Amino acid sequence: MSSYGGVIISDQWLQSQFTQVELRSLISKFNSVKNQNGKVMAEDLPPLMVKLKAFRDMYSEEDIRGTLSGLGSNFSDEIDFESFLKAYLNLQGQTTAKLGGSKNSSSFLKATTTTLLHTISESEKASYVAHINSYLGDDPFLKQYLPLDPATNDLFNLAKDGVLLCKLINVAVPGTIDERAINTKRVLNPWERNENHTLCLNSAKAIGCTVVNIGTQDLIEGRPHLVLGLISQIIKIQLLADLNLKKTPQLVELVEDSNDVEELLSLPPEKVLLKWMNFHLQKAGYKKPVSNFSSDVKDGEAYAYLLNVLAPEYCNPATLDAKPNERAKLVLDHAERMNCKRYLSPKDILEGSSNLNLAFVAQIFHERNGLTTDSKKISFAEMMTDDVQTSREERCFRLWINSLGIATYVNNVFEDVRNGWILLEVLDKVSPGSVKWKQASKPPIKMPFRKVENCNQVVKIGKQLKFSLVNVAGNDIVQGNKKLILAFLWQLMRFNILQLLRNLRSHSQGKEMTDADILNWANNKVKSTGRTSRMESFKDKSLSNGIFFLELLSAVEPRVVNWNLVTKGESAEEKKLNATYIVSVARKLGCSIFLLPEDIMEVNQKMLLTLTASIMFWSLQQAVDDTERLPSPVDVSPATSINGEDESSSSLGGEISNLSIDDTASDTTVTSQFENEGSTASTPSTPVGDGIRAEEKGCIAVQ
Repeated sequence: MSSYGGVIISDQWLQSQFTQVELRSLISKFNSVKNQNGKVMAEDLPPLMVKLKAFRDMYSEEDIRGTLSGLGSNFSDEIDFESFLKAYLNLQGQTTAKLGGSKNSSSFLKATTTTLLHTISESEKASYVAHINSYLGDDPFLKQYLPLDPATNDLFNLAKDGVLLCKLINVAVPGTIDERAINTKRVLNPWERNENHTLCLNSAKAIGCTVVNIGTQDLIEGRPHLVLGLISQIIKIQLLADLNLKKTPQLVELVEDSNDVEELLSLPPEKVLLKWMNFHLQKAGYKKPVSNFSSDVKDGEAYAYLLNVLAPEYCNPATLDAKPNERAKLVLDHAERMNCKRYLSPKDILEGSSNLNLAFVAQIFHERNGLTTDSKKISFAEMMTDDVQTSREERCFRLWINSLGIATYVNNVFEDVRNGWILLEVLDKVSPGSVKWKQASKPPIKMPFRKVENCNQVVKIGKQLKFSLVNVAGNDIVQGNKKLILAFLWQLMRFNILQLLRNLRSHSQGKEMTDADILNWANNKVKSTGRTSRMESFKDKSLSNGIFFLELLSAVEPRVVNWNLVTKGESAEEKKLNATYIVSVARKLGCSIFLLPEDIMEVNQKMLLTLTASIMFWSLQQAVDDTERLPSPVDVSPATSINGEDESSSSLGGEISNLSIDDTASDTTVTSQFENEGSTASTPSTPVGDGIRAEEKGCIAVQ
């Protein structure tokens, strides 16, 4: 175990079966059923465990009672936490068996899952090691450790300091992390190592990774299944980055008319890749549609047809007539001649490894997509893309929504919110109990009026939360009014931030938090260090040089800013350097933020509000934690429970799920006509658990 604190179990094997997020969640649940004497009795476990998401709908209380009886439990006895964990693992093992055993591990995760036995795919590990060796082999710092040997644990050992993961994020989405903020000494102390992992996890979230049960402690310990799961998501984001109309307008060729473009816009990258593959297979005369990257490509036929139509000059006529094993080899030989990196082996094709097959097809797409250069179609696709500001705002809200851990994953805000369901999920998250689910319709929704009903409830709840929604109806959302959607989401995000701060600020005594409170706190914090910088408002043009925010970050944690790296912020280039550094330093500190450096340079007041609020949240949380129970100065972030729910009882960060209804200070007025352009939201952006997690340390601003 690392020297960092957390939930410590005397039985080391038992400790190794859980992440810190899971332990925090479970100990919170365990403590919640203590009686007046502070004891938990064995008879309290069945009603507790049946409510856990891992076992919900799988067992009744009687089933669990029977299992515990079989373990020799006397229901009149007191039970300790370790015994509870053992009972949990036993029941989890039965659940795995009941479901027919665990399937092949999936690394491209939307949420890291935990099973009794953590397994990793050696093929995937080898492919990701090859990817890292290829893309980071010339890195000035890492080249002394590369190439890695896939047959060893070098990957997991190197990941323990956090440098590799931060560098990999920058390969996937260049510029996400200011590398000046990465601690790159050969030997890092525990604090520096934790900073790197905090920076990594917040930055991973900022590029679109959604990882639930993973935190800095897990990365410091190099837990293979968690490290590999995070790496696979980062690589996936890199490989699928161009599968959208903005980056590749030629994709418009996949649809027959303009009415289908909206559908294409709403598809996740994996579905776009499948659509592209089927488009070419149909042209090649392949009769069977491919609906997945596993069973549908096992025999290699689809690959043979695809490669033959994309690169006929490398075609081997014997490929289709060969047996599956030989065909798989010929397919990879064909791909090799196209300069495609091999993400899979013939065995991976035959076994239907979905992650590696997806990576392989994505690589083919990058090398040769075979799409039209018809200028007329391309110009049409370019007209469909949003302006830069709107795109940045959409990305910001998409990342924020996905970071909340709701059940539905958002791929495109403007398309995905039109049925109202996702907005209801977000509202229920930030204002629990506000949604009347019996009156809501869950997708897929065929009847248009059901979508309107959902959106009408969204607007109704917004008005209850005191949002400014003048002349707005549910149908405006159904119709995809982008300005309205952005403005609504801005108010929702701002409500979330202010309420979270109010709940954390113990001396507020229920008083509403306002923008002015955040402004005054920031100015007073900087002033307390003897500096003279201040901001008059969140649209103060002097903020563009970034000096004030660097001084604020230094005020809440003196060691986090290296002033030797700070410029005067006089030229545009110097401002960009400072702004980029601010974003990375804030994430390194523990702020979960979604803004871009451009937001600081352009003094985007809404984004600067969220940045300041995030730093304030982190600072206030430290003060609260110092007076409570945290054993480590870095162990301070919101937990995501093992059953997928925010753990409000174990961490103040979890109070996101206990917010009260109120936002009297909303400064955004929304009308269906949007007569006042100044009323629209202006929220750009850039695109994991508890204990010592990225959000762990707690800030909840917009990244």
